[in-house]
Amino acid sequence: MVHDTSVSAGERTAEGSKQGGRRPESMRRVVAGSMAGNVLEWFDFSSYAFFATYIGANFFQTGDAFSALMSAFIVYGVGYVARPLGALLLGAYGDLKGRKATLLLTVSIMAAGTFIIAFAPPVGVLGVGATILLCVGRLLQGFSAGGEIGGATSYLVEKAPNDRKIQVVGWLQATMAVSNILAAVIGVAITGLFSEQQVTEWAWRIPFIIGLLIIPVALYIRSSLTETEEFVDLEARRKERRRRPVSILLKRYWRHILIASVMAISWHTTTSGLIIFAPTYYSMPETGLGFSSNEAFVASLVGNIAMFAACLVSAAVAQRVGYRLSLGATLAAMAVIPLGALVALHASPSLPALLVAHTVSCAAVGSYVGIIPSAIARVFPTVVRSTGTSVAYNLIGIVFAGMTPALMTWLTTHTVYSTGLYVLVTALIGLIALPLFLRYVRRPGDNADPED
Repeated sequence: MVHDTSVSAGERTAEGSKQGGRRPESMRRVVAGSMAGNVLEWFDFSSYAFFATYIGANFFQTGDAFSALMSAFIVYGVGYVARPLGALLLGAYGDLKGRKATLLLTVSIMAAGTFIIAFAPPVGVLGVGATILLCVGRLLQGFSAGGEIGGATSYLVEKAPNDRKIQVVGWLQATMAVSNILAAVIGVAITGLFSEQQVTEWAWRIPFIIGLLIIPVALYIRSSLTETEEFVDLEARRKERRRRPVSILLKRYWRHILIASVMAISWHTTTSGLIIFAPTYYSMPETGLGFSSNEAFVASLVGNIAMFAACLVSAAVAQRVGYRLSLGATLAAMAVIPLGALVALHASPSLPALLVAHTVSCAAVGSYVGIIPSAIARVFPTVVRSTGTSVAYNLIGIVFAGMTPALMTWLTTHTVYSTGLYVLVTALIGLIALPLFLRYVRRPGDNADPED
């Protein structure tokens, strides 16, 4: 347990130079390799949420559009049910076989899930079998995503020099914004170029087919990466002693998992609620806002540009001021800004007001998610970092990410401020837990398990 998470200038210079001299490839390639799978993951997830109305119409015979939308979002949540299992198995695989091996495996599994969703026949052709195929596709995507975040974050944390760790990992969540921007651009194009009937019948599949085209690029980039020095050193130390990451994690680091999971709650609710669900929310008749799907996609596009910038800026600031101030300030911002923006939007709904409200909310989200992944990864030592980060992130995700769109869809029938209120509550939880969480964050270079 570590109480001081700051890094002195001397340590940053010395350690950064030391690691910089050992790096076999450029940080650009390292970041690109880590980003590749994350882009695919979030592009697929965003595309599903953006086109949930059309997916619901294709795979569920419910009799009304709202029930079909709810069913589509419930299946969206099914993917999160598989995440903890993926976190345990793929995270442990990464702690045993290496970070690079995990990065290659996760993107391959994600490809299988995306293929199924892209080409599954509708319920009118296959009946209930179509719904089952949709669930299988989401389960595969969720299983893959369960190991992706831990593997990619661990790889970046271990590859980056100490004076740039937070900044470098900030790029990982910035790629979520890139994925959402790509999904929003394609969403705007599809809803603008095709009729409502064409989108419902077949054009909604286009984003998933495009997602399949990302896979060869991701595999090519990741196959050219080298293993991290920390993992190579770990392998040299343990030699023939084959460790069991899951056993070690649950025996020695269960407290770390719990506190890190609490800090991941806001990470989940903001990305699922304000980034993924928002375009659907803005165009729902129940909100009374009256925006079209195309206008909602435009707002999502602009908002994600703000999120991208906020991720990088907040990570750069956190590198200088430390986690205590940066995490505290960004959690406070998320508690206030999204709800305030939503109230203002409902008071005077217009496209300019929508763009402003969604942009400031996305900036608040980016300021937090640009920092928290590196902090969670530094809670765990090298021997269980991939497993620990994956489990901490995904354990709580079943409720606070997977079910968030469905829950917010239902809550919107009771209060139009559901998204803002939900984010407010979870941000306050993070603020309360922050002092305890900071006690577990390790200093750069402190990577050993006490019993190594």
